[in-house]
Amino acid sequence: MNRRTSRMTHSDSPANRIENLHPAQSLDGRLRLLVERAGDIVWTVDMEMRPTYVSPAIQRYLGYTDEEARSLTMKDVFAPQSYEAAMRVLSAELTIDQERTTDPDRRRLVEVDLVHKDGHTVPFEVCYSALRDAQGRPVEVMAIARDITARKIADEYRMASARKLIAALGQTIQALAMLAELKDSYTAGHQRRVANLACAIARRMGLDEDAIEGLRLAGLIHDIGKVRVPAEILGSTRRLTPAEFELIKVHPTTGFEVLSGIDFPWPIAQAVHQHHERLDGSGYPRGLTGPDIIVEARIMAVADVVEAITSERPYRKAIGVEAALDEIARHRGVLYDAAAVDACLDVFRKDAFVFDQEALPPASVDG
Repeated sequence: MNRRTSRMTHSDSPANRIENLHPAQSLDGRLRLLVERAGDIVWTVDMEMRPTYVSPAIQRYLGYTDEEARSLTMKDVFAPQSYEAAMRVLSAELTIDQERTTDPDRRRLVEVDLVHKDGHTVPFEVCYSALRDAQGRPVEVMAIARDITARKIADEYRMASARKLIAALGQTIQALAMLAELKDSYTAGHQRRVANLACAIARRMGLDEDAIEGLRLAGLIHDIGKVRVPAEILGSTRRLTPAEFELIKVHPTTGFEVLSGIDFPWPIAQAVHQHHERLDGSGYPRGLTGPDIIVEARIMAVADVVEAITSERPYRKAIGVEAALDEIARHRGVLYDAAAVDACLDVFRKDAFVFDQEALPPASVDG
């Protein structure tokens, strides 16, 4: 091929090739061709929501010819809930349009379900914008609709995988809780009760459900580290010696060591490690102070103390709920997080929370 024949001539330019493919030589004709060749559905409707143009791509995705589509209203093509949602968006946009400072070229992106000619629905992502007259008033609405079926399938697959992972993590937690129960049957009942109260407190505080689920799982195994504590100490019916109490104080660190190797989507290991820390630094095992203690551990600390006081101990009878609530109220903001204390008081006094009535074996020592 010589230099002259390899050089692109003016007649081979992209614009001329488009003109040669389409009978309309005007800019409007070229733009129309680009729209009709686009993979997405391009739609325009007047302010009464009647179609003024529908690109041929609609037949590929929804089975209608563009002529058939122009005889349909949005209500015919949109699934009922999607139609209502789209109308709310358009209504809100018309209201916003009255403000002179708004961008006239703004766009809105929404996800909707459109109805195929055969009756099944297809998920689409639709980008809306206004077509305006010379005075800037909206006279038509243009929508570019993209089929997102593949994306939805991928999202469902990821969600299913995440659900399986969370279920597996939950099973891991249950297995660890059973391990603790083999060593000390009281611990399992104590952990379940603390988990239930901690979740109730968290809901009162407004934590989202995902965070609450992580807190629940942490509560179920917050004393897993007691597997390292000798059974005779856990079941002791006398007050512990200082040396024995030091052994008890190791259990949060042991729990952290057991759990830190598991890639939980929640700070479970940290919550277990910190559930005996106190705001003023008087807790253990690291003597953390307020800002360094995560919210899950602050909540669990309150739930743990309340449950411990209301339960029977080997060396004493159960003291009762009111004594437990008095304890956290007296040390509110000093030892225990103020928001967690307030929420716990509301849980009992306003929500009438009660611990489950399952029979529990005699209590072990809760350091």
